[in-house]
Amino acid sequence: MAQDLTADQALFQFLLRMGDNTLILGHRVSEWCGHAPVLEEDIALANTALDLIGQTQMWLGLAAEVQGEEKSADDLAFLRDVWEFRNVLLVEVPNEDFGRTLMRQFLFDAWHSIQLGHLMTSSNARIAAIAAKTSKEVACHLERSADTVVGLGDGTEQSHDYMQAALDYPWPYVGEMFSSDAVDAAMVQAGIAPDPAALRGEYDALITRVLTEATLTLPESSFGHKGGRTGAMHTEHLGHLLTQMQWLQRAYPGASW
Repeated sequence: MAQDLTADQALFQFLLRMGDNTLILGHRVSEWCGHAPVLEEDIALANTALDLIGQTQMWLGLAAEVQGEEKSADDLAFLRDVWEFRNVLLVEVPNEDFGRTLMRQFLFDAWHSIQLGHLMTSSNARIAAIAAKTSKEVACHLERSADTVVGLGDGTEQSHDYMQAALDYPWPYVGEMFSSDAVDAAMVQAGIAPDPAALRGEYDALITRVLTEATLTLPESSFGHKGGRTGAMHTEHLGHLLTQMQWLQRAYPGASW
């Protein structure tokens, strides 16, 4: 990200990050609708996806206002190309199986709950209000994902091995959530958002507590550079996802129903 961003440009990029994270994860989770292993999980995952998409509407709606080009949240969600999205790679990781989906959700929920807790004291009143509203939903997401990780991790030998593998796969993507760039520096300077690196200790304490209870072993390292968003994996995973998510709007531009 360029170092000479204006205040509004930096704020716009930050809002895109928040909204793109929830948009992409919401879509990923929605892929389980009608396919989850049991009806209760099917409903729970669908509700989680709906919460995330609702949060996206708020973040991208505010982003569109800041951009000032008379666009809407829908425009930002459906009319950008893959390289314009600012989500972390973690939320793009394909579902693959139920255990990996739950672990990805837990790793994101833990960060999300901490981030929103800090954003509730943001100098930007609109951001503070969105954080206060969405934090209640995210607290429920975290409670559920953590309880499920513990239940499966500390279950049978088979379920334990299953969840350890589910943790090992997405863990390399976790570090990106705590790396900083010019956008983050601008947000810190304006009192809008915390320094991502400053959240790492709180995050590690939270997930260590849960993973210890789940009898799972924390992998040794994770990468930590925001440049990962523009890498080949980002293009491959997100490109396929956007093909599904955006095809109707692109096939029938401006249609309403």
